Formats: sequence, structure tokens, C-alpha cells
Amino acid sequence: MPLPAALRELNHTQRHTVIASFLGWTLDAFDYFLLTFVILAVAHEFNVPEAEVTYGLFLTLAARPLGALIFGRLADRYGRRPVLMFDIVLFSVLEIACAFAPSLAVLLGLRFLFGIAMGGEWGIGASLAMESIPPKSRGFVSGLLQSGYPCGFFLAALANWLLVDHIGWRGLFVVGALPALLVLYIRRKVPESPVWEERKSKPREGLMVAMRGHWKLFVYLMLLMAAFNMFSHGSQDMYPTFVQETLKIPAGSATAFMLTALLNFGALAGGLTFGAMSERIGRRKAIIIAALLAIPVIPLWMYGGSLLLLGLGAFFIQVMVQGAWGVVPTHLNELSPDAVRGTLPGFAYQMGNLLAAITATAQTWLADQRGGDFAFAMSVWIAAVAVLLAVLTWLGPEARGRGFGRDRGAA
Repeated sequence: MPLPAALRELNHTQRHTVIASFLGWTLDAFDYFLLTFVILAVAHEFNVPEAEVTYGLFLTLAARPLGALIFGRLADRYGRRPVLMFDIVLFSVLEIACAFAPSLAVLLGLRFLFGIAMGGEWGIGASLAMESIPPKSRGFVSGLLQSGYPCGFFLAALANWLLVDHIGWRGLFVVGALPALLVLYIRRKVPESPVWEERKSKPREGLMVAMRGHWKLFVYLMLLMAAFNMFSHGSQDMYPTFVQETLKIPAGSATAFMLTALLNFGALAGGLTFGAMSERIGRRKAIIIAALLAIPVIPLWMYGGSLLLLGLGAFFIQVMVQGAWGVVPTHLNELSPDAVRGTLPGFAYQMGNLLAAITATAQTWLADQRGGDFAFAMSVWIAAVAVLLAVLTWLGPEARGRGFGRDRGAA
């Protein structure tokens, strides 16, 4: 099967960089989503309501801005590559520590620390990839990178389906230490960002100096990413619980795995399709189209009435949700100044996550108000957020094809 044109434009080294960045986000998401599949099991073991376990998701998302700021500044100062390797090892170690949590309080504390490490990965990996490839390849590669997130979701679903009955929820977190092996690949195959190498001999600016004149952009990107995160987490985090409680399908069953697999195949297709499309029609237009097309899919997604229709709904809702997301890595990196590209995209992304961190808990509360009706809660949430995301995107700027480093003036 021939490679897409956008990948054929890359040389051997650039392909390794894209692969490493993709795998970093995939394995980070894999570790995050493991908890979403075992909420009920954790609640049962610690004898607490499941809503209390969802605070683990909230704390992970809430901690990510701190990680984005810390690791982003380190990446701008010391390079993308070494900081990315350290970050991957750190979130892998924290993941395995969750397997030995003696209480829910300790588990929640570890998920907060995991969130700090998780918060650093996306911004560094995206800037490393985007600074290493030709501008005309950014759209497709952006969709590919963001598709790492649903791929991580899929791997978590696969691990849950195959292993949870044999090793329990604690054993799944032990498996979550595997991403640390990616560091060996990065060390061997991935060079430093050429844009960072070009700037490393220049005097270092403090964050406040480097951000001078860009604070309005940061606030806008933070709000935009809040909408994006409410869109994705609102469609994914409580979906396993919807499958278990509303559809009455056991967590470790082949049917539950099939639905989750269809959801993630749709996400992969959407990210690649709309990411590549954004190279032709523009970043904003691609995001708006994907967001608004999610609305007519909602009835099929939540109220399909049969496994076939529910599966189609799961597939198509993620085509649209992750289709919009597929444009994010290139859009945020193109809007960011060279001096803070390791920091600004990831920090804005994760601050948006902080604003959206209450999503799972809010959806659970809304469902409880209607007797546990997750279909209603998730439907209303996604419809409202889709409109909000489209409006915020329409109001914002675009810098498609913007040059980085010495090629800053490129179009």
C-alpha cells in the first residue's frame, strides 16, 4: 500500500520523528484511558460511589496544565528530545504506582501526579514533529499525531477486554508501564528539532518576555481548547460507563470491546481525513465542518436501538469529534511564536483541559438527575459543545502554512 503524499515528502529521519511523536501520545492516552474502563471495579474494591472515582479523571485533567508549563519551559530551554524522553519515563512510573494504591485517596493523588507528566507529552511531541517536517505535510501529520489519542483509547479497550478478567484492574496499571520502552526508540532514531537547534545559541528569554504581545492569543487558545476538550472527553470518558449501565453490556465482553473499537476506528478515520482536508480548505473551516456534523449523528450514537446502529453511531460521532481534533496540533503550532512553541501550544491545550476537567463528573451528575440516563446527559453535552466550538473557531485567527525558524515568512 503506497504511503500518502504527505508522508512521501518526509525523509527517513523525519518519519522516525513523526512515528515517535505519534507513539508518545498513543501510549500516554493508553495510560489515561485505563482508568475509564475500571471505574466500577475501583469503586467496588474501595466501597465508594463511582462518582468519587471519576475525580481521578478530573484530577488528571486538572494537573495537566502544570505539567505542560513545567515540561514546556524545559523543552524550550533544553530541547524537545531529552525532555520528551524524561517525561515518558515519568508517566510510565506513575502509572505502575497506581497498581499498588492502598486506598482511593492514594490512587487519586497518583492520578494527579500522572496528570502532571501527561500534561507535558502532547506539547513537546507536537512541537518536535511540526518543527521537523515541511509545511505542506503538516495537515496530514497533524491528523496522524492526534489520532494517537483514539489509538491509545483502543489499546486500553483491547487490554481491558483481554486481560481484566485475568489480572484485575491493578494488573492493567502494571501493563501501563510499557510506554517507557519508547524512550529507547527515541534515543536511537529521533534527532532534536532543527528549529530548536537553530535557536539554542540565542539568548534565552523568560516566559513573560517571550509572551509579550501574545497574551490575548493565549486566552483565546485556552478557551478554544476548553471547548475541544469538553467535546472529546464528553464523548469518550463516560462512554464505557454508558455501555455498562445503560446498555447493560459487561465491561469485559466482546460486544463492549466491539463498540469501543468502532468508536476508535472512527476517530482514526476522522483525524486523518479532516487533518488532510485542512491543508486544502483551511484549519478553521475544517474544524467548524467537523464540529457541526457531529450534531446530526447524536441520535444514532446514543439512541440507535440496535447494536448495529449504536456501532455506526459510535463510529461516526468520533469521525467528527476527532476530525475536528485532527487539525489541532498544526493549528496551535502555527499560531505560536518560535520562542515559546514548546510551551504555548501544550499549556493552552492543558489549561483548556483544566476548564473542561469537570466534564465526566458533570455528565454523571446530569445523568443522576434523570435516574442514571447517560444517553441524555451525553447527548445534550455534545450538542451544546459542538456549537460552542464552531463559534469559537470562527471567531479566531488562522496561520496555515506559516514558516518556523528561518523560514518564518514562508506561506
